[in-house]
Amino acid sequence: MGDNLSPIIFIFAAIRMETQLLETTINTVTQKIKNLYIESYGCAMNFADSEVVASILLENGYNTTKNEEEADVILINTCSIRENAEQRIRHRLIHLRANKKRNNELVIGILGCMAERLKKNLLEEEKLVDIVAGPDSYRDLPKLLNEVEDGNKSINVILSLEETYAEISPTRLNSNGVTAFVSIMRGCDNMCSFCVVPFTRGRERSRDSESIVKEVKELSDLGYKEVTLLGQNVDSYLWFGGGPKKEFVNLTEEEQTKSVNFAKLLEMVALVDDSMRIRFSTSHPKDISDEVIYTIAKFPNICKYIHLPAQSGNSRILDLMNRNYTREWYIGKVNRIREIIPNCGISCDIISGFCTETEEDHKDTLSLIELSKFDFSYMYNYSERPGTLAARKLEDDVPEVVKGRRLQEIIATQNAVSKLKNKNREGKIFRVLAEGFSKKSNNDLKGRNDENMVVIFPKENYKPGDYVDVLIERSSTTSLIGIVVGKSEKP
Repeated sequence: MGDNLSPIIFIFAAIRMETQLLETTINTVTQKIKNLYIESYGCAMNFADSEVVASILLENGYNTTKNEEEADVILINTCSIRENAEQRIRHRLIHLRANKKRNNELVIGILGCMAERLKKNLLEEEKLVDIVAGPDSYRDLPKLLNEVEDGNKSINVILSLEETYAEISPTRLNSNGVTAFVSIMRGCDNMCSFCVVPFTRGRERSRDSESIVKEVKELSDLGYKEVTLLGQNVDSYLWFGGGPKKEFVNLTEEEQTKSVNFAKLLEMVALVDDSMRIRFSTSHPKDISDEVIYTIAKFPNICKYIHLPAQSGNSRILDLMNRNYTREWYIGKVNRIREIIPNCGISCDIISGFCTETEEDHKDTLSLIELSKFDFSYMYNYSERPGTLAARKLEDDVPEVVKGRRLQEIIATQNAVSKLKNKNREGKIFRVLAEGFSKKSNNDLKGRNDENMVVIFPKENYKPGDYVDVLIERSSTTSLIGIVVGKSEKP
């Protein structure tokens, strides 16, 4: 009888071994796949960088999640441009540390400019995070995460002269399927005295133009209808075949022939798909050329909108800011843009209360807004950033209460200009790319016109991704409201 049972026992043993092996395989696979939660702050470049990070970690066994409580790894991509931005992120990190009480294996990391600026402070002194990774070290994240699993804290904040993440296809996070960011360069060589970016993002280097065109083509094939080309200063984009950026005058004749400047890149991207809108950000006033402006005017699918930060309307303050232009020169540039592109939308950045700013200096800024007729502006109090030239050489001597009062006057002046400009748009028809639902009602869609103004209109049978012609019936300081009178396949 024992001999008769032996084959059966053997079969059951084999089945049990196979079951155990299968369970082990399933557990191994389950252990390898982890949930990644990314939160981004600050400029569009940070949001684009987060998509690169997601792509890198996707290739290394991570899935993204929109629920922080499901996350095994939480990464915060940060901004250091102002003190209140850093404080907001610190408070967020303190809140996230409480999540470790529910999951003691949770890994928290900080990325981007704040990581680069504060480095080991966040790891050793404040003990808020497990990983610190600067903007040029995202390829190293899988290794840094492995080090944390081994019980170590990890840091890499080495800035690069070459890193552009050119060949990485970003994972589109929270995408509406209509608009996307495409990074064309990294870093900044403009040493504005108030700005921390050159110290947190390193020297300027441009991405291979062919890889940019390839990414735009891929987005077009996926059905995206608009891309925004990103860089700290897109107008100084220059690809000549590799390595750190050189000035055009220092290139050999052969390099000049083969080189691609920003105007050429705009044209290359515009030719990918004439049904896809092209935007870009940000321009430095001293670098935007007639060639760029004429290229914008030439192609219907390049949006007639330029973000042109002035920062101040006073020449003495501009000199202290190391902006390399005067008030008169800036006004001349605005006039030149509108001479070539009459209806071009122009927006601005303005800082209130920079070092030594007087009431007369402040009035120059107010008059600049009125003369330039900006469509809208991003307006802030001056915030001294450690390590900048202003922090080292100038005294932050304008009282906070004065900064605040001046800022309110700047906002009021800009709002008055914006309200009047939008009022003058009533009764006109604009082509709008529908991007999604209005914040106030799912019965309305919102989008932007060529000049980057927000337009609200009834949803009816339209959907995100449609180009519609909207007759503007009324307006507010920040938006236009109207009805659809037609539809198009192209911008």
